[in-house]
Amino acid sequence: MIAGDDEQLDEDRGCCPHYHLAVELIGRRWTGAIVAVLLGEGPQRFSEIAVAVPGLSDRVLSQRMKELEMAGVVARTVSPGPPLRVQYELTAKGRALEPVVDALERWGQRWMAEDVPAAKGPAAPLG
Repeated sequence: MIAGDDEQLDEDRGCCPHYHLAVELIGRRWTGAIVAVLLGEGPQRFSEIAVAVPGLSDRVLSQRMKELEMAGVVARTVSPGPPLRVQYELTAKGRALEPVVDALERWGQRWMAEDVPAAKGPAAPLG
């Protein structure tokens, strides 16, 4: 990078602040799985996402969806009812995560396969 570039790593912290924010958002528990489901399945209702990510509580899913919506990664659409219908889908910003999610899945399949506990079975595909 060129000295003075806004994207330059902060030598005091050793980590680009943009990278740090991205990892903090996407690296939260369950968030990567939620994004992967939306990448693979397109617009989903809350209950469909919950079924696609076993072990994810409704409370945590609700929190993560609000965080992703506030970050501009997910759009929430309410269709008038009855019944009232709410769907979530990735925005352009969220869809731009596809190569990252794909790369992380490939890395996990290569390097984490031996770390998946046998009792739980193989890890679910991300995308």
